[in-house]
Amino acid sequence: MIESTHVGFSGTDIPSDAVFNQCVRCGLCLPTCPTYVETLVETSSPRGRIALIKAVAEGRLDLTDPGFIHQMSECLDCRACEAVCPSGVAYGQLLEPARTQIVRATTPTRSWQARLGRAVAIGSLFSNMSLMRAVASLVRFYARSGLQAFARRSGILRSLKLAELEALAPPVSARFFVPRGQHWEAIGPKKATAFMHAGCVMHIAFAHVNEATVRVLQRAGCDVIAPAAQGCCGAITIHAGEMDRGRALAKVNIAAFEASGADVYVINSAGCGSALKEYGHLLSADPVWAGRATAFSARVRDISEFLDEIGISPELGPLPAVVTYQEPCHLAHAQRISAAPRRLLAQIPGLELREMAESSLCCGSAGIYNITEPDMAASLAARKVARIIEVAPQIVVTANPGCALQLENGLRKDGREILVRHIVELLDASYASYKSPTRSPSLTASSSVG
Repeated sequence: MIESTHVGFSGTDIPSDAVFNQCVRCGLCLPTCPTYVETLVETSSPRGRIALIKAVAEGRLDLTDPGFIHQMSECLDCRACEAVCPSGVAYGQLLEPARTQIVRATTPTRSWQARLGRAVAIGSLFSNMSLMRAVASLVRFYARSGLQAFARRSGILRSLKLAELEALAPPVSARFFVPRGQHWEAIGPKKATAFMHAGCVMHIAFAHVNEATVRVLQRAGCDVIAPAAQGCCGAITIHAGEMDRGRALAKVNIAAFEASGADVYVINSAGCGSALKEYGHLLSADPVWAGRATAFSARVRDISEFLDEIGISPELGPLPAVVTYQEPCHLAHAQRISAAPRRLLAQIPGLELREMAESSLCCGSAGIYNITEPDMAASLAARKVARIIEVAPQIVVTANPGCALQLENGLRKDGREILVRHIVELLDASYASYKSPTRSPSLTASSSVG
């Protein structure tokens, strides 16, 4: 008898048949899927990928089949399919375990360099914010010392095939937003105490957005705290197929929030917010943490969601500008928050919102997607830039750091001088305009410093 060499799902984090069997193959997800819209290939759709996952589960396809691995990697995990699925298929609960299964099955066959790189980038860097700040400081030195200019001029980056990757690196903030237990008091009557999530990329590359978030929360009547015990949300780790590492990061943030005494856990990064709101599912099999995780996730709010709930100060000054809103996937689809940001923008005097086509179609950022799938990421970025140009805005508004970087890079490649700003930057600038009505607010003063 010949022993089968088939590799299937095993151990923990197995895609649930209860989830994939919900798919009735109706096809309503197809026009919402970025990779299907670009390729028109069935296997590059949610329906197609669910069929592949089911085939592995039933022993008809090998877990390590190159085609299966490619499709699990090509998916952006944008959740657009979830938002339109009439059967309520929780697609993310299939994709992330499938990726985890692939990582476990293929790690032993990878080179030691690949294993080391993954351990450092996905493991150490995102679990240790001090290490991340140290690396960011080196990147900042590289950018400001003249080394970056020399490397770009000399052609070294092109010869090493690193030019595209280097261009995607975020500009590092002049100073980091390091949570050290700070406490900022509410302006006016206090409504709540908000736990400010500093984030990983946010606190080193978008420190100005975190600072603006604190000021906007204060004006909304919130005490704001930034406990030192918090850490990375785990989104990138989970999306990369490292769910156990993601669970370890989740426990850190849950414990930090429980000890803080805050009323709400506020996020200004859509990808982080989505991951934090799913801690209940992530830790559902852990008898010690399951209840705590569910209680924690119920208190997580995106900044636009929270401000829309509690109301913002009416002391908003004029901000004459034409803007368009690019919806981050994990805000619009995973968290189902679409109207709140628009309601906030509508309150800013002088602001004209022009809706772009395909606002909620993924821009191609998706965490580290533009590194793992650069061609598809570039195609989606070009598509998004074309939609932006159609409405001729002065500013593109978004609510996620990855989207901001992707949009800035895409617009720069296309030779367009269009600003990209987080929604809280516009609210902050509007408040500043109200305080000094004779002075026009500066929309460039809050730009990333690198």
